[in-house]
Amino acid sequence: MGGGDGKVFTLVYDVTKFLEDHPGGDEVLLSATGKDATDDFEDVGHSPSAREMMDQYYVGEIDVSTIPKKKEYTPPKQPHYNQDKTSEFIIRLLQFLVPLAILGLAVGIRIYTKSS
Repeated sequence: MGGGDGKVFTLVYDVTKFLEDHPGGDEVLLSATGKDATDDFEDVGHSPSAREMMDQYYVGEIDVSTIPKKKEYTPPKQPHYNQDKTSEFIIRLLQFLVPLAILGLAVGIRIYTKSS
């Protein structure tokens, strides 16, 4: 439905109380939840009495232009895995451990040679 000022309005209905009584089953109504169900309603060919029943479930109108657009999901930025940084870490670790191992070996040899 359109307004005189160029705004487009959609009629809103709350059919929650009608779910169990709907002749087509509740699945049909639930599948239309949160969207424009005009085409679905018209395609079925509802009777005039069904159209009259709609009045009791009418909630109001909504200005379609005020509905926010769906945003596309963008994953959070994560630091890129860099193979070079890993090898750099290993080199630094070895620069610390190799001299420590040499020192330990020298102390071990010194203790062994003193005791024999």
